[in-house]
Amino acid sequence: MKIKYFNKYAGLGLLMFAFFNFACNNQKHVHSDDEQKNEQTHTCPMHPQIIQNAPGSCPICSMDLVPFEKTDNAQALNIDKTRQALANITTMAIGVEGLVNQKRLNGRLVTNPESNYFISSRIAGRIEQLSIRETGVAINKGQAIYRIYSEQLSVLQQEYLLTIMQVQQFPGDEKYQQLAEAAKQKLLLLGQSQEQIRSLAKDKKTDPYVTYYSPTSGVITELFVSEGQYVEEGSPIFHLEDYSSLWVEADLYAMEGKDIKVGQQVKVSVAGWEGEPQTMEIRFINPSFKSNSQLLQIRGTISNPTNQWQPGLQATIFLPLASHGEVLSLPTDAIIRIENGNHVWVKTGEDTFEPRDVKLGMENLNHTEISAGLREGDKVVITGAYLLYSEFVLKSGKQPQIAYQ
Repeated sequence: MKIKYFNKYAGLGLLMFAFFNFACNNQKHVHSDDEQKNEQTHTCPMHPQIIQNAPGSCPICSMDLVPFEKTDNAQALNIDKTRQALANITTMAIGVEGLVNQKRLNGRLVTNPESNYFISSRIAGRIEQLSIRETGVAINKGQAIYRIYSEQLSVLQQEYLLTIMQVQQFPGDEKYQQLAEAAKQKLLLLGQSQEQIRSLAKDKKTDPYVTYYSPTSGVITELFVSEGQYVEEGSPIFHLEDYSSLWVEADLYAMEGKDIKVGQQVKVSVAGWEGEPQTMEIRFINPSFKSNSQLLQIRGTISNPTNQWQPGLQATIFLPLASHGEVLSLPTDAIIRIENGNHVWVKTGEDTFEPRDVKLGMENLNHTEISAGLREGDKVVITGAYLLYSEFVLKSGKQPQIAYQ
């Protein structure tokens, strides 16, 4: 009898235990669903690809993560015109064009030796006056640069006066005419002008001082004499450099030399004037390596008529390496590159933008070929694309789906 009651109460106890256990598990499951529903997601305002389920800081920029709700499952964004203007969102219709891949070489501007000029004394004497007394001064062709006292000049002027007097006394004698012409040529070789010689013949008065004028324009880079100094015939006075044309030199490795040949046209960009690229012809490729290196040197000439560039400035030479015919291409900055692929933003309506997966082809400095994902005429966002990407991640809590890896 007792065993019967024991079995009865034991079964009742097991039944109650199972009921409470089911109730607790069910309550725990409901509680877990509520926690998951209320779970907060956080992201970085500057790097929306950083997403985690707890507060913290961005591993890239160390900014505090901010919470957001995953409430938008739409695949497009609606941005009104006012917000488009504030975000500087602009578009362009993608078109077909040729695309050239280029290699960049670091170069430099140097003085063109063909434009260097030494001004030497054409006569022995004493430097009486220097019009230019310092380097770095620009002078023009025909400008007076120095005045010299020369006894030799005075002697040659006396000789010329004597010969023309003989010509006047014996007008029919060809010998005296030849002597007069020879004396005149000596004066011309010493820098006397035709006007000065005519004035000498008219006034019959010698002048041992002669002023010399610059035969060319340029900048004085060296000054070899001082006022009062005696110089010999041929002694250097000034060194001029004309910057109206400059050499562009660049170094490259031997394996890169196969892509370059003499006469090839390339583009050159001078530092500070990147918006004014110049066309240059490769005129020289050094057949031997530079000392203690494995580098070859190439050289060309660019025009500098306004002297806006000076030797020593850095320059970039763009060498065309490959080209594709008619391809779809976009400015490189329009492409959003994330870890699982690439996409662009396409304007599909007046205020509607949606991400579009793209497959990339050849790239150069400014443009990238789009080999798949777009069609000619699509309006692609070229500025403000990253802001649209950030807005999409903040609203949807996920990155755009990428088809092309």
